Amino acid sequence: MADAHVFSTGSAPEGLSRRARYFVETHGLRIPRPDLRHHREAWLRHGIPAAEIDHAIAFQDRWGGIALPPAPAYEGGPRILNADVPEGSAANGWLIPAGDQRVSVAYAFMIGPEGEFGIHGDRWIPLHASTDGWVESLALAHHAGHWAETVTKIKGDAVEGLDLDGYEQVREVQGLTDTWWRGKDSLVAIYRGEAVGFAAPQCREAHIYGGLDEWGLRGN
Repeated sequence: MADAHVFSTGSAPEGLSRRARYFVETHGLRIPRPDLRHHREAWLRHGIPAAEIDHAIAFQDRWGGIALPPAPAYEGGPRILNADVPEGSAANGWLIPAGDQRVSVAYAFMIGPEGEFGIHGDRWIPLHASTDGWVESLALAHHAGHWAETVTKIKGDAVEGLDLDGYEQVREVQGLTDTWWRGKDSLVAIYRGEAVGFAAPQCREAHIYGGLDEWGLRGN
């Protein structure tokens, strides 16, 4: 990855949890990213609203060029976070590309009208309420995978059979279609994006990280 550089302590985007900041600064790289301001006039001439261009620029300033380890679902997520020309219309709404896929998948990673991070294939499916939430979920998966005594993966109808009584939803991941849950000694990640987006319930997936102590449960 030419001209990439590592993050220094304190250089991760502000507002993340301590766990996520550590993840970004320890395992992330940032490569030079295009300044989307250079495209503003051309995009305006093509009928893209100024507010959507501003949205893309804001995403690029905060997240553009950041490469993180693969996600445990969605074939790893975006290879590098990068915005591009907004897509859509006034009638159907606008989405902003969030970065190219690592592998060939039937959807693109996009940013929604309220800043949601999600996938767009047959239709738009917001996974997390923000890109911060997506990054928090990556950090939590990396942390839990390191400290868990067991990792169990289940798919399809078995996901709906999970007993989450007594679990609390992990708020920092800002889960929408995808959620994380914290129990007394385990964390559960539930991935429903592909199942909802393609009406494919067999694609539901859950990862259960067991045998965690207090540090393993939170890492904050």
